[in-house]
Amino acid sequence: MTWTDPATWYANLASFYAAAAAFITDPDGNVLLVKPTYRDHWAFPGGYVDEGEYPHDACAREIREELGVALEVGDLLVVDWAPSTGKRPRAIISFTFDCGSVASLEGFDLPNQELEDIDFFPSREARRRLPDNVRTRVHAALRARGRRTPVYLAGGSAAPSTATAVGQG
Repeated sequence: MTWTDPATWYANLASFYAAAAAFITDPDGNVLLVKPTYRDHWAFPGGYVDEGEYPHDACAREIREELGVALEVGDLLVVDWAPSTGKRPRAIISFTFDCGSVASLEGFDLPNQELEDIDFFPSREARRRLPDNVRTRVHAALRARGRRTPVYLAGGSAAPSTATAVGQG
């Protein structure tokens, strides 16, 4: 067996993007979404994780940048692994964190060049406004919050359980 230099070995490993998002609701359970100026759809507040940054820190940073407020980043609710696509050459792992409940949008300060709107939506309407590959995270986040257990999705769908995967092998 030939020994491989660690730098060479690491350079040959697969790489992927990472993103972090905030799951925020109002006291009635409506879901907070933002409308980016550069997209046709709504989104959870959040963005890409910078090199050397932990996902929960990226979530806190994105909340400050997008909403102009500091909120506590709580439990991890959803992890969603999405394979590469034609538009995105690498896989992306998305972390959705519980950032609590806020009573109103008062005090939020949106960066006009990045976001054109913000609002709370009932979960069904929030799912309708999100892209297909993200909308399942609403239900997953609500379920995870209620059970206090993270949910793992694969490409926006419920991932097969380990027991099922082992049984199929």
